[in-house]
Amino acid sequence: MNEVIVKIDSTAKPGLIAPARSGDYTGILPSQKIQEMLNSGEIKTVMNLDHDQVQPASIDLRLGDYAYPVDTSFLPGKGMKVLDKMEQLDDRFADFGIDLRKGAVLEKGRVYVIPLLESISLKSEVAAFANPKSSTGRLDILTRLIADGATSFDQVSEGYKGKLFIEVAPRSFSIVVKTGTRLNQLRFRRTRGEGAKPITSAEWKKLLDGGQIVNTSDHEKNAKSIKTGMLPFTVDLEGSGKKGEIIGYRAKKHAKRIDLEKRDYDPLDFWEPIMFHKTSSLILDPDEFYILMTKEAIAVPPEYAAEMLPYDTRAGEFRVHYAGFFDPGFGWNAEKNKAGSSRGVLEVRSHEVPFLLEHGQTVGWLRYERMAARPELLYGQQDISSNYQGQSLKLAKQFKQL
Repeated sequence: MNEVIVKIDSTAKPGLIAPARSGDYTGILPSQKIQEMLNSGEIKTVMNLDHDQVQPASIDLRLGDYAYPVDTSFLPGKGMKVLDKMEQLDDRFADFGIDLRKGAVLEKGRVYVIPLLESISLKSEVAAFANPKSSTGRLDILTRLIADGATSFDQVSEGYKGKLFIEVAPRSFSIVVKTGTRLNQLRFRRTRGEGAKPITSAEWKKLLDGGQIVNTSDHEKNAKSIKTGMLPFTVDLEGSGKKGEIIGYRAKKHAKRIDLEKRDYDPLDFWEPIMFHKTSSLILDPDEFYILMTKEAIAVPPEYAAEMLPYDTRAGEFRVHYAGFFDPGFGWNAEKNKAGSSRGVLEVRSHEVPFLLEHGQTVGWLRYERMAARPELLYGQQDISSNYQGQSLKLAKQFKQL
């Protein structure tokens, strides 16, 4: 079966806004609540917190001191700790740990399990779930969160108390990481509380009609037919329509390693630009990795968060491999109270057979949900590390712009 993996990602910088409402509402927990969890010990960390580690609706997780090569990806399963499972698979795994304290190479094509510096002690009404950071996905690094007793990746059940681990598998480039490198992020959802309601069809229509979610008229004809809270997005293979314009990138098969702490790498050492010529289509070669862009400019108003559906056959056997998370304020123009110009960057892979991708083809859906409270931080409005607000087609932050 043909399978295409697509991830759309977003990052922007937070800024201070009006205080959040009071009360324990269900929904995604905002930055101020995450800070409370740090203060109370619900989130613990071995090292001092980085100044920009807390984002509008998530916290970045950091690599610990050692990475352990493993022969296979795994889940510990109910009642089994991650380290115990690793010992069961290889009783000498600890002898081969890679010291990350001064930096080390994680090789392309290998799988590693790394304890994280953060651990959590969740309340009975709070669950957690993770996703890769934007630059992680744009470098084609597969990351998945693992918790003790987990039966699924990237999810932590209500009331969990324990350590966190990350599975890391570089796929296109070998990478250099060190203790404290951030590859994924964790967000929290209160599953029980006061007064929260699903997004109503009337609210959804108002958000679409007001241009607060997407700034293109292409969705007007679809707004009545799509499910409430669900936004389809499509791929841009034309750009402005000028011959020779770069509309995407394909990763080179043989390239040197990338130090994730460095900047200003020459993109042409790692990527082949894809130029618009005459046709508005692209044949994806099997197992090649592509960076493309959405046709739409997408936004997330302050009271909402959004995430990619991990898989939906309506896209024609497209699969979203890394479920991207959009923080409140991504792509949102506060002055005009509507969507700005931020596109979504797509990370695309086709498996087994070539696949023809057409301009304007639907490649995924964003699902919107309410925040438990309006965040005191919003993407794009303060000088906290960010690289992708207002983005068009853009590679990871490690590369110079062409």
